Amino acid sequence: MTQPLPPYGTAPTLADLERLADAALDTIPAELLAPIQNLVIHVEDFPDEETEQEMELESPFDLLGLYRGVDLTRQSVADVRGGPDMIFLYRRPILDYWCETGEDLAAIVRHVLIHEIGHHFGHSDEDMERIEAMG
Repeated sequence: MTQPLPPYGTAPTLADLERLADAALDTIPAELLAPIQNLVIHVEDFPDEETEQEMELESPFDLLGLYRGVDLTRQSVADVRGGPDMIFLYRRPILDYWCETGEDLAAIVRHVLIHEIGHHFGHSDEDMERIEAMG
């Protein structure tokens, strides 16, 4: 059972967002998750400086999540893998978006996860919207 979020007025922690991400994974359609074997989800407060520069962000609040790895459409058996593919969820930008929109925090985390998992498969934004609507 998922633990509740902290009381009103207390910002959800990294661990709280990890729990929301774990719960969100349980709601994602099997067709999206079945081929995933070596994917790690990691929650951080903000993207690191290198990511900010690489993504040409105006602000670290501009990025809610990021897929790092070689998407399945570009993988080859001849590739030497340097580690697992990763999805980063960025807590502070997600919380900022949550406060600005008033949307359900669990729904935001689920949306970001689906979007980033979709990148793992090389899906278009339209594909990801269709998959998200299935859950």
